[in-house]
Amino acid sequence: MGRYSLPEHTDHKLARQSSMLHPLPENEAARLRLLRLHDILDTASEKAFDELTRLAATLFDVPISLISLVDENRQWFKSRVGLEAEQTPRSHAFCAHAIMGPELMVVEDATQDPRFRSNPLVQGEPRIRFYAGAPLELEPGRCIGTLCVIDRKPRRLDERQRESLASLRNAVVSQLELRKAMEELRSLRSLLPVCAWCSSIRVEGPQGTSWHGLKDYVNGLSGVTHSICPDCSESMTAEMNGMGRGPAEGEAPTSAISS
Repeated sequence: MGRYSLPEHTDHKLARQSSMLHPLPENEAARLRLLRLHDILDTASEKAFDELTRLAATLFDVPISLISLVDENRQWFKSRVGLEAEQTPRSHAFCAHAIMGPELMVVEDATQDPRFRSNPLVQGEPRIRFYAGAPLELEPGRCIGTLCVIDRKPRRLDERQRESLASLRNAVVSQLELRKAMEELRSLRSLLPVCAWCSSIRVEGPQGTSWHGLKDYVNGLSGVTHSICPDCSESMTAEMNGMGRGPAEGEAPTSAISS
């Protein structure tokens, strides 16, 4: 499977080039905040993502497979098969159109699609003809990128292939969520002296050093070990008021009924 290069200008002056027209989701600001929250742009390649793009390329028998993340000015590839470039201007990105909704976007022949037939990536390398992109929807209505497969010749996807691409997309989303959770856990561990074996937390006190499980440690942070959320508090109050009310008009007291 070959690797295709893009024209030299594709990786430079992204902000200027992305001033060309491309669609913008209505929730673009919230979508970008979610993307930044994952702190993944411009990070090194990771085996878990690379395995998924390789699997997609093999499963669909395509020369190019990408995990593409779309920021303000560019699409950046967290993982790529068959493409040397690490990013392209957003104005050139098929994925900038795919993130407009959660549904799979399929372009069977880009030369016949008015949105893409003049696109530099269609007219020049890698000469895209077929594109199928599954949006990475991490929160309802917020798609930060796609898992996509690309071919240099027109083609179609049958229903089983569409389902397979959606399943691979779900695996990418799960991996993104797992990655974020692991980063948060590492941040927590860096702030607390945690045992590398049992994850107990070391506490230095007047009596010396002691080790506590996470639950005990959190409970010991204040005099109150438990609390009640507002919804439960309201429900409990209503229940207790009902238990303490007197008999309604025409209703016999409880003692009279029991006797």
